[in-house]
Amino acid sequence: MTISMYQASAPVYLQYLNSISAVLDKGAAFAEAKKIDPARILDARLYPDMHPLVKQVQIFTDQAVRGMSRLAGTEPPSFPDTETSFDELKARIARAIAHVQSFKPEQIDGSETRDVVMKTPRGDLTFKGQQYLLQFSLPNFFFHATAAYAILRHVGVELGKMDFMGGPPR
Repeated sequence: MTISMYQASAPVYLQYLNSISAVLDKGAAFAEAKKIDPARILDARLYPDMHPLVKQVQIFTDQAVRGMSRLAGTEPPSFPDTETSFDELKARIARAIAHVQSFKPEQIDGSETRDVVMKTPRGDLTFKGQQYLLQFSLPNFFFHATAAYAILRHVGVELGKMDFMGGPPR
């Protein structure tokens, strides 16, 4: 049995967008229970030269939004990086979920060999769709999801692997 590009992208993005949203709920509850200014947690980093939690979530959502758009051959929407609260980050994740859900399988399936061009400050990067998904978008998505989880765990939020995974697959 083969797996389609849609199956390899949308359900994966959705599972972890939802799980990180729930992890953020636990982060907000932790801040409230411990009487910690939420801004301190949102600005927390694993190491001084790494992005803070808020930026990790912004990049994480961008990967899902841009990934689906690029695979479909459409221009990705821009989400301004203006979030300063747990609620605003959760709203950003909700927008990303809605965007991922807006695609139909037929828009993504068959994108394995489609050219995907990313404009970067260092020049354009060109991938084939499958290469883009498996070797760029999903690894970046998971890197930033993991960093967000790790920051919350590092500051003391009680989280486990199933929090990250979002529970058993459905």
